[in-house]
Amino acid sequence: MTTVTKYERWPEDDGGWSGLGDWHEPPEQLLARMRDKIGTVLFGKEEVISNVLVAFLAGGHVLLEDVPGVGKTMLARAFAAVIGGEFKRIQLTADMQPADVTGGSVWDGRNGSFLFVPGPIMANVVLADELNRTPPRTQSALLEAMEERCVTTDGESRRLPDPFMLIATQNPWDYEGTFALPEAQTDRFMMRLSIGYPSREHETRLLAALADNRMIDPAAMKPVVAVEEWRRMQRECKTVHVHPDLLPYAVAIVSETRSAAELEAGASPRASRDWLRAAQACAYMEGRRFVLPDDLIAVAEHVLAHRLTLQPSYAASGHTAASVLARIMRETPLPASVSSGRRRR
Repeated sequence: MTTVTKYERWPEDDGGWSGLGDWHEPPEQLLARMRDKIGTVLFGKEEVISNVLVAFLAGGHVLLEDVPGVGKTMLARAFAAVIGGEFKRIQLTADMQPADVTGGSVWDGRNGSFLFVPGPIMANVVLADELNRTPPRTQSALLEAMEERCVTTDGESRRLPDPFMLIATQNPWDYEGTFALPEAQTDRFMMRLSIGYPSREHETRLLAALADNRMIDPAAMKPVVAVEEWRRMQRECKTVHVHPDLLPYAVAIVSETRSAAELEAGASPRASRDWLRAAQACAYMEGRRFVLPDDLIAVAEHVLAHRLTLQPSYAASGHTAASVLARIMRETPLPASVSSGRRRR
């Protein structure tokens, strides 16, 4: 295992998670197998798959902003399969009501009473497809579920399954018939990602598999881990050590987004929390029990950029939230005590 200098609280070890119980296989190897298995149905998108695993390990949700037909549903189904979880899909439309998402009470004539019928939100992995095609009233039905892991119907709060992970897709904002997501909802997504079109090589591979009837059905994939093992991974992920000097560095960057001239609105304290959790998950996926500065840097754009609102004048001149964030990170030096912990490029 790599030893990082000037991190005196991180002793040399063999990379195991001593004191946390024995695994039949190291967690980082299980996660690598999960990534590879999802990669058998989503060709050439290893980085996207890894980022989704990071977000879900950290207990977050993912917003996929992409054009139709690039594999968003397949990704969600495959992830549910490799953790042995239940998958449900919500096809959001302009006429949907909140009860269509959360569920509600219906009259049971046989018993002469109301019976609660769970909505599709009651699953381990939920795909909310085309989230920005449904009006804000229905979008808001997801707010409590995403943050509190519960839904309130008929005055009663009901817990969601554990684990609960949401993948929401949205069409590009300029598509006809879309509603902008409110800031309160955007802020609840740990990461915003884009799958993008496949390369020619991978699209050819996809067509060859279809022609030979070799395509794998994500729903038929066997789990790599059990749901309880996945929950354990999420718990262990929170124990990954973060050097105290990395915390002011992260806060300095987030604070700068709130005062940058190019931005109308900066990142929230929830963004700071999500950024830290995502960095811990990055380290955990590599089998480390400590966060490197590069873990924070690797996930910064995915976690922070979608929470930033550009000033219209800067947007018109070609700036993006990602470019402003990159400028802030370039101008914010790492503390000397942790700068030696960078990976060698």
